[in-house]
Amino acid sequence: MSAHVGFLLEKFCETLRMIYLGCFLLLCGLTHVMASYPIWWSLAVGHQYSSLGTQPILCGSIPGLVPKQLRFCRNYVEIMPSVAEGVKIGIQECQHQFRGRRWNCTTVNDNLAIFGPVLDKATRESAFVHAIASAGVAFAVTRACAEGSATICGCDTRHKGPPGEGWKWGGCSEDVEFGSMVSREFADARENRPDARSAMNRHNNEAGRMSLNDNMFLKCKCHGLSGSCEVKTCWWSQPDFRVIGDYMKDKYDSASEMVVEKHKESRGWVETLRPKYNYFKPPTERDLVYYESSPNFCDPNPETGSFGTRDRICNLTSHGIDGCDLLCCGRGHNTRTEKRKEKCHCIFHWCCYVSCQECVRVYDVHTCK
Repeated sequence: MSAHVGFLLEKFCETLRMIYLGCFLLLCGLTHVMASYPIWWSLAVGHQYSSLGTQPILCGSIPGLVPKQLRFCRNYVEIMPSVAEGVKIGIQECQHQFRGRRWNCTTVNDNLAIFGPVLDKATRESAFVHAIASAGVAFAVTRACAEGSATICGCDTRHKGPPGEGWKWGGCSEDVEFGSMVSREFADARENRPDARSAMNRHNNEAGRMSLNDNMFLKCKCHGLSGSCEVKTCWWSQPDFRVIGDYMKDKYDSASEMVVEKHKESRGWVETLRPKYNYFKPPTERDLVYYESSPNFCDPNPETGSFGTRDRICNLTSHGIDGCDLLCCGRGHNTRTEKRKEKCHCIFHWCCYVSCQECVRVYDVHTCK
């Protein structure tokens, strides 16, 4: 009997050790993820995003919020759907801008780190994603305020100045300063560590928000008999977010490589960034910065988060990164034919409809080996 009890006790202790080890590894993994990039971005994907319009937001259930973000969420819960929408449009824009590149901004399902390990390193890709996500939050909050979706904000009446010839101020100028403030308070809340990665994230977040200011434009509406445009009313408007994506993609292509320096201050050691090459123009506050090299993303690698480029569609006639030579990393490509039904021979009939025939066309589709 005692031997049996001893055996059970030994198995119980072994089980406890395994549970302890599993919890330790889980905690280490979660800590690693939280230190790498904001896992609250997961609010913008999956079931949490789809339930935003039908269920009240429970701030305590959003993963990865630091205390400052949690307080912000509880104080301004009515604009949290816009925060999530902003991250969503940032992700979608990232996937559009990188659709023809080896890394195409793929998100990972059922993972709090929605980009996987790709953003663990301080690369150009990390710089772009932080910038476009922060810009997306500012953009979505600004647009929601102008549309009257939130009661704590509205139109911008501060930056009017004198009207120009033939037009006057009117409409609803979008308050991009308020949207940027929300993005800054929420997205930057966790970037308060004295290390290089926090410094990089803060810089790129702000560069993304500044892209909105740099691309605001005067939008006008004509008034007068038969639309004669005798008088115009104008207001400041954000551009389509695609303009922001194109702008930030240019910043990605010209991003500045930095090196990390350590300084001793009263609060301890602090890491800062300086340009790696003195013969290049130093980055401005509108430029993206990074300090680690990117993997080549040619082959699947669970450590870097690369999915590789096998079976990706490539452009046979392009000499750019979306071409079969570069996108397929020299492995070659396969070609297959696809039949697609399309509308053709369309005719406009007075008045007023269009009739079309349906044609079957054959296309060559090239995919990486």
